[in-house]
Formats: sequence, structure tokens, C-alpha cells
Amino acid sequence: MPIKRPTSRQKAKIIGYAALNKKAINPVILDLRPQSDIADYFVIASGNTDVQVRTIFMEIERVCREEGIKIFHSEGLGSGTWILLDMGDVLVHLFRQSERRYYDLEKLFQGCKYVGLPKL
Repeated sequence: MPIKRPTSRQKAKIIGYAALNKKAINPVILDLRPQSDIADYFVIASGNTDVQVRTIFMEIERVCREEGIKIFHSEGLGSGTWILLDMGDVLVHLFRQSERRYYDLEKLFQGCKYVGLPKL
């Protein structure tokens, strides 16, 4: 029996919950499909310190490995202020809280719908 791959939306939620597992601050999922060809979804989350941001990254990486979700590329791990993960149809932005406020991707993509991610 073939393994069923998660949809883009399911991937984004899996990643969002992985971020919450490490106490990410205000993780959000934006549905980019109507407005962008970059990806289907953005997952945006932040941490208070570089260490917390890297810890969130490592949890997402672990969960993706378990779920069979391929991470095609990642960058920014060295600094821990803004880490980007590219899964093709889902892009993950992990920020230190101050950088998240500065770059304000939610405002840049304000016309996109939020996908619900209940707090744990």
C-alpha cells in the first residue's frame, strides 16, 4: 500500500504544531495560494533567543523526518535570527522576535487567509 503524502495544508499544520512543541511565539500559517506563486503556505513563528529559534528548527526537522516531509533547503541556522526552510509548497520562516517585528511578513502578505492552528 503506497504511503499517503500530506497535502500542503497538512504539512503546514504539522510544522506549526512542531513549532508549538518548542514554545514558539505566535506561530501562524498563511494561505498564499490566491496571491502568490512562491509557495502554497507560509509558516511563520518566532522565539525569544537565537537558541530557541534553532531549537524550534531542530524540532521541525525531526518531525519532518518522521512524517516523510522533505526539506529541500534551509538557511540561516548559523545566526539563528531568521531561519528559512523550503519544502517546495511550504516555506517556513523562524525568527527571533525582534526580527519578526522588523520584517513583518504578516503585514507584507496581509491579504492572505490565516489557517487555524489551535494553541496546545
